[in-house]
Amino acid sequence: MRYLIPFLLLATPALAEFPVVESAKAQKAGSGWRYDVTLSHPDTGWEHYADGWRVETPEGEVLGVRELLHPHVTEQPFTRSLSGVVVPEGLKTVHIRARCNLDGWSDTVFVLPLE
Repeated sequence: MRYLIPFLLLATPALAEFPVVESAKAQKAGSGWRYDVTLSHPDTGWEHYADGWRVETPEGEVLGVRELLHPHVTEQPFTRSLSGVVVPEGLKTVHIRARCNLDGWSDTVFVLPLE
């Protein structure tokens, strides 16, 4: 039995800690759109932090990417902006998807209606 316990600990799957899009807003600005996105993530430092988010069409086409170049350990949640995103004519919603440097892109998207 004592040999079984270490094996079970190794067999436990690692849980991904993806960033969460807490809120987002979009505003038409000239020929493009400006997005303000608020993320939360249990950043621990350079080894694990939210390192980006992107704007996608509902079909998954990437319209713009906001890179985050450093951890936000003491600033949670935090908001960053991206301007100049060109949105196809007639598109009524976009998806915001977040990423961390350890777990990659989240499967969960934030659906944002465009007005």
